[in-house]
Amino acid sequence: MKRRTRNKIILWSLAVTAVAVLVGGTIALVLTAGTWKAKIKKSQEKICNKGWECSGSKYCCNDTITDFFKVYQFENLFAKRNTPVAHAVGFWDYQAFITAAALFEPQGFCTTGGKQMQMMELCAFLGHVGAKTSCGYGVATGGPTAWGLCYNHEMSPDQIYCDKTYTQYPCVEGAEYYGRGAIPVYWNYNYGAAGDGIKADLLHHPEYLEQNATLAFMAAMWRWMTPIKKSQPSAHEAFVGTWKPTKNDTLSKRLPGFGATMNILYGESICGRGYIDAMNVIISHYQFYLDLMGIGREHSGDNRDCAEQAPFNPSSKPDEQQQQQQSGS
Repeated sequence: MKRRTRNKIILWSLAVTAVAVLVGGTIALVLTAGTWKAKIKKSQEKICNKGWECSGSKYCCNDTITDFFKVYQFENLFAKRNTPVAHAVGFWDYQAFITAAALFEPQGFCTTGGKQMQMMELCAFLGHVGAKTSCGYGVATGGPTAWGLCYNHEMSPDQIYCDKTYTQYPCVEGAEYYGRGAIPVYWNYNYGAAGDGIKADLLHHPEYLEQNATLAFMAAMWRWMTPIKKSQPSAHEAFVGTWKPTKNDTLSKRLPGFGATMNILYGESICGRGYIDAMNVIISHYQFYLDLMGIGREHSGDNRDCAEQAPFNPSSKPDEQQQQQQSGS
């Protein structure tokens, strides 16, 4: 009797082991099949090449920026940038913008989604650029939104923006890290990171951003396309809707749209402070450009302000948010 019981136990053990092996093998096969399916799908993804402007990417299968944004439109958007009273006469031009954009179009910069979304992202990005480089004021000829790209650097910096605690990008003797560029860059660590992103030695030569318009646009586009932290969206992702907010984001009223781009780029210097002028000016530029591009401000999207959004990255230092100041201030 004992031998029979023992034999039954052995048989049951073998049966359970066999089932486990079969189940494990099935799971392994399913996982392997799933992995290969993903690889096959990726390999079958259509890739397009459109010459110098956009190549080797699925995004290049959409319209490129030069398909819907021409020289005359650039001139309309930035009509006053070369007037005698402007502070960067002759610096900014269409060719510099397009040359810079060619680096990021394969990544989805203004090449994500349909034509309307592409044009909306262009206006959103340039809305930040226009607002942050404007020398317009309430009674300025053509209105305050006509004066974008008036500056290419901070006019009267009161410090050199060197933070010696950031050892990854240490300050270079003699270099000054005041605001420069299309979306002004401040502080040594931001120059260092942007320089790595566009493969230019901005840490040693921050002046490049006020000497070369293509690099100035590149640095701004790199910031637009790059998350501040890996767990967070880029401004691009937040705007085109590929970012999926977490529960904490939703509770903090951070949702996809133009408002989130301001939160990512400027944090608490702009967002979570109600409907302040600094925020409204950026929105006004975005909507003005939508009108000029023929889309219309009625298509500026949901969640276009950040008045009640909690900042993604609350400042830990009193001076940290000074990097977000307007270049012409």
